[in-house]
Amino acid sequence: MNEQPIELRYDVRPEDREAVRRLVQSTGVFSPVEIDVAVELVDERLAKGLESGYHFVFAHQGDGTVGYTCYGPIPLTVASFDLYWIAVDKALHGRKIGRALLEKSESLIREIGGRQVYIETSNRDQYAATRGFYLRCGYRQAALFKDFYAPGDDKVIYVKEL
Repeated sequence: MNEQPIELRYDVRPEDREAVRRLVQSTGVFSPVEIDVAVELVDERLAKGLESGYHFVFAHQGDGTVGYTCYGPIPLTVASFDLYWIAVDKALHGRKIGRALLEKSESLIREIGGRQVYIETSNRDQYAATRGFYLRCGYRQAALFKDFYAPGDDKVIYVKEL
Protein backbone atom coordinates (compact mmCIF):
# COMPACT_ATOMS: atom_id res chain seq x y z
CA MET A 1 0.00 0.00 0.00
CA ASN A 2 1.40 3.40 -0.98
CA GLU A 3 1.03 6.17 1.56
CA GLN A 4 -0.09 9.53 0.33
CA PRO A 5 2.66 12.16 0.37
CA ILE A 6 2.89 14.77 3.09
CA GLU A 7 2.14 18.30 1.93
CA LEU A 8 3.01 21.41 3.93
CA ARG A 9 0.87 24.53 4.26
CA TYR A 10 1.66 27.86 5.94
CA ASP A 11 -1.60 29.80 5.99
CA VAL A 12 -3.92 29.54 9.01
CA ARG A 13 -7.59 28.73 8.54
CA PRO A 14 -10.52 28.63 10.97
CA GLU A 15 -10.72 24.84 10.70
CA ASP A 16 -7.16 24.65 12.06
CA ARG A 17 -8.55 25.32 15.55
CA GLU A 18 -10.06 21.84 15.76
CA ALA A 19 -7.17 20.20 13.89
CA VAL A 20 -4.71 21.62 16.44
CA ARG A 21 -6.95 20.54 19.33
CA ARG A 22 -7.18 17.01 17.93
CA LEU A 23 -3.43 16.74 17.26
CA VAL A 24 -2.36 18.01 20.67
CA GLN A 25 -4.92 15.78 22.43
CA SER A 26 -3.75 12.75 20.43
CA THR A 27 -0.31 12.91 22.03
CA GLY A 28 -1.80 12.01 25.40
CA VAL A 29 0.60 14.19 27.39
CA PHE A 30 -1.03 17.62 27.54
CA SER A 31 -3.58 18.85 30.07
CA PRO A 32 -6.87 20.44 28.97
CA VAL A 33 -5.46 23.89 29.84
CA GLU A 34 -2.35 23.28 27.70
CA ILE A 35 -4.53 22.12 24.82
CA ASP A 36 -6.61 25.30 25.11
CA VAL A 37 -3.40 27.38 24.92
CA ALA A 38 -2.42 25.64 21.68
CA VAL A 39 -5.79 26.56 20.19
CA GLU A 40 -5.51 30.14 21.50
CA LEU A 41 -2.37 30.65 19.40
CA VAL A 42 -4.37 29.72 16.29
CA ASP A 43 -7.04 32.22 17.38
CA GLU A 44 -4.40 34.94 17.83
CA ARG A 45 -3.03 34.32 14.35
CA LEU A 46 -6.52 34.34 12.83
CA ALA A 47 -7.36 37.61 14.61
CA LYS A 48 -4.09 39.50 14.11
CA GLY A 49 -2.35 37.87 11.16
CA LEU A 50 1.44 38.14 11.11
CA GLU A 51 1.28 40.85 13.79
CA SER A 52 0.41 38.08 16.25
CA GLY A 53 4.01 36.88 16.03
CA TYR A 54 2.82 33.29 15.57
CA HIS A 55 3.85 31.37 12.48
CA PHE A 56 2.53 27.92 11.58
CA VAL A 57 3.46 24.98 9.39
CA PHE A 58 0.74 22.37 8.87
CA ALA A 59 1.39 18.88 7.52
CA HIS A 60 -1.39 17.30 5.46
CA GLN A 61 -1.80 13.78 4.23
CA GLY A 62 -4.81 13.23 2.02
CA ASP A 63 -7.68 15.27 3.46
CA GLY A 64 -6.35 15.38 7.01
CA THR A 65 -4.00 17.52 9.06
CA VAL A 66 -1.47 15.12 10.54
CA GLY A 67 0.92 17.52 12.28
CA TYR A 68 1.88 21.12 12.86
CA THR A 69 4.38 23.51 14.34
CA CYS A 70 3.93 26.97 15.79
CA TYR A 71 6.93 29.26 16.21
CA GLY A 72 7.68 32.95 16.56
CA PRO A 73 10.30 35.56 17.35
CA ILE A 74 11.16 36.05 21.00
CA PRO A 75 10.29 39.63 21.98
CA LEU A 76 13.23 41.92 22.73
CA THR A 77 15.73 39.70 20.91
CA VAL A 78 17.39 40.32 17.57
CA ALA A 79 17.31 36.85 16.03
CA SER A 80 16.00 34.33 18.58
CA PHE A 81 12.86 32.27 18.03
CA ASP A 82 10.73 30.01 20.17
CA LEU A 83 9.24 26.79 18.87
CA TYR A 84 6.00 26.93 20.84
CA TRP A 85 4.39 23.73 19.60
CA ILE A 86 5.15 20.71 17.51
CA ALA A 87 2.61 17.90 17.40
CA VAL A 88 2.05 14.93 15.13
CA ASP A 89 -0.92 12.59 15.25
CA LYS A 90 0.15 9.88 17.69
CA ALA A 91 -0.88 7.16 15.23
CA LEU A 92 1.73 8.51 12.79
CA HIS A 93 4.71 8.87 15.15
CA GLY A 94 7.93 7.44 13.77
CA ARG A 95 7.22 8.36 10.15
CA LYS A 96 9.50 11.42 10.10
CA ILE A 97 6.60 13.90 9.90
CA GLY A 98 7.85 15.72 13.00
CA ARG A 99 11.35 15.96 11.59
CA ALA A 100 10.00 17.36 8.29
CA LEU A 101 7.92 19.94 10.16
CA LEU A 102 10.83 20.95 12.38
CA GLU A 103 13.29 21.23 9.48
CA LYS A 104 10.86 23.34 7.46
CA SER A 105 10.20 25.60 10.46
CA GLU A 106 13.94 26.05 10.96
CA SER A 107 14.36 26.88 7.28
CA LEU A 108 11.60 29.49 7.43
CA ILE A 109 13.10 30.97 10.60
CA ARG A 110 16.48 31.23 8.83
CA GLU A 111 14.80 32.99 5.88
CA ILE A 112 13.48 35.74 8.15
CA GLY A 113 16.81 36.26 9.92
CA GLY A 114 16.57 33.86 12.83
CA ARG A 115 19.84 32.53 14.20
CA GLN A 116 18.73 30.30 17.04
CA VAL A 117 15.66 28.35 18.05
CA TYR A 118 14.66 27.64 21.64
CA ILE A 119 12.31 24.88 22.75
CA GLU A 120 11.04 24.30 26.26
CA THR A 121 9.50 21.11 27.56
CA SER A 122 8.90 19.17 30.72
CA ASN A 123 11.42 16.77 32.23
CA ARG A 124 8.65 14.33 33.23
CA ASP A 125 9.01 10.73 32.05
CA GLN A 126 6.19 10.98 29.48
CA TYR A 127 8.29 13.58 27.60
CA ALA A 128 11.40 11.36 27.31
CA ALA A 129 10.70 10.55 23.64
CA THR A 130 10.17 14.24 22.90
CA ARG A 131 13.45 15.21 24.52
CA GLY A 132 15.22 12.46 22.56
CA PHE A 133 13.66 13.77 19.35
CA TYR A 134 15.06 17.27 19.99
CA LEU A 135 18.53 15.87 20.65
CA ARG A 136 18.42 13.75 17.47
CA CYS A 137 17.43 16.89 15.53
CA GLY A 138 20.58 18.73 16.62
CA TYR A 139 19.30 20.63 19.67
CA ARG A 140 21.32 20.74 22.87
CA GLN A 141 20.07 21.14 26.39
CA ALA A 142 20.81 24.71 27.45
CA ALA A 143 19.07 24.89 30.83
CA LEU A 144 17.11 22.96 33.40
CA PHE A 145 14.89 24.69 35.95
CA LYS A 146 14.05 22.39 38.85
CA ASP A 147 10.40 22.21 39.93
CA PHE A 148 9.45 24.92 37.40
CA TYR A 149 5.98 23.70 36.40
CA ALA A 150 5.23 21.93 39.67
CA PRO A 151 7.15 20.03 42.34
CA GLY A 152 9.01 17.28 40.49
CA ASP A 153 8.22 18.79 37.08
CA ASP A 154 11.35 20.49 35.76
CA LYS A 155 11.51 22.76 32.73
CA VAL A 156 14.14 21.84 30.13
CA ILE A 157 15.23 24.34 27.48
CA TYR A 158 16.87 23.21 24.26
CA VAL A 159 18.59 25.43 21.72
CA LYS A 160 19.87 25.03 18.19
CA GLU A 161 22.07 27.44 16.30
CA LEU A 162 20.86 27.83 12.73
